[in-house]
Amino acid sequence: PPPGNVKMPNVPSTQPAIMKPTEEPPTYTQIAKEHALAQAELLKRQEELERKAAELDRREREMQSLNQQGGRKNNWPPLPENFPVGPCFYQDFSVDIPVEFQKTVKIMYYLWMFHTVTLFLNIFGCLAWFYVDATRGVDFGLSILWFLLFTPCSFVCWYRPLYGAFRSDSSFRFFVFFFVYICQFAVHVLQAAGFQRWGNCGWISSLTGLNKSIPVGIMMIIIAALFTASAVISLVMFKKVHGLYRTTGASFEKAQQEFATGVMSNKTVQTAAANAASTAATSAAQNAFKGNRM
Repeated sequence: PPPGNVKMPNVPSTQPAIMKPTEEPPTYTQIAKEHALAQAELLKRQEELERKAAELDRREREMQSLNQQGGRKNNWPPLPENFPVGPCFYQDFSVDIPVEFQKTVKIMYYLWMFHTVTLFLNIFGCLAWFYVDATRGVDFGLSILWFLLFTPCSFVCWYRPLYGAFRSDSSFRFFVFFFVYICQFAVHVLQAAGFQRWGNCGWISSLTGLNKSIPVGIMMIIIAALFTASAVISLVMFKKVHGLYRTTGASFEKAQQEFATGVMSNKTVQTAAANAASTAATSAAQNAFKGNRM
């Protein structure tokens, strides 16, 4: 036959079989993956439990060491030994605060210090404004008042509740912190705005002072920027603390229970309740006696 009509013999293919991508993997592969994920989750939980156990053990050893040394002694504010007034609070991040929360509490402490320094500089800003504009005496006087008022109140009213909340995992202290800190944030915003006759070198006051004296205006603008930074950082840290609060298991119900327990365990409240009960019982007995005589 002609060469074009020659038929080639059927030769079996020697290429390896290739699995189509649409074919589902065997069932045992999925089971193995699920088992690996479950095992990883268990290992993660075990590591977390071991970390918490080590933290509790460390804190217990430090507490025992403190007890051997005579117990806790107030160490804040750090004052000289011959000072007539001693420290009012005890503060030690490594002893009181768990490791995972120490950084956050320290940042909040530094934020309080930053705001205190800003209030101190605000006095000099208002003094310079009063120097170039004699009608700004009210602002200078209020700046001194704000420094003397906000410095201790902010430490006691929001920082110490936050410190105690992370120290003892107290829901009630968390709620106290959130309530006061919202008010503190509003104060930061008002100070950054700088309304006139409010005693703050904010943006409005700075632009007004800039018209009187450029050096004084620049000084006031720097202080306004510090107030603005305090407001921004406060908002960021509020969100961070709220996120940590949600991971601690705290709740409003726990806060109510802690408040009720704390009130009923207070000696003053117990004495007042006992006196009230005694007075009520005496009054009821006297009324019953008078009724019998009639």
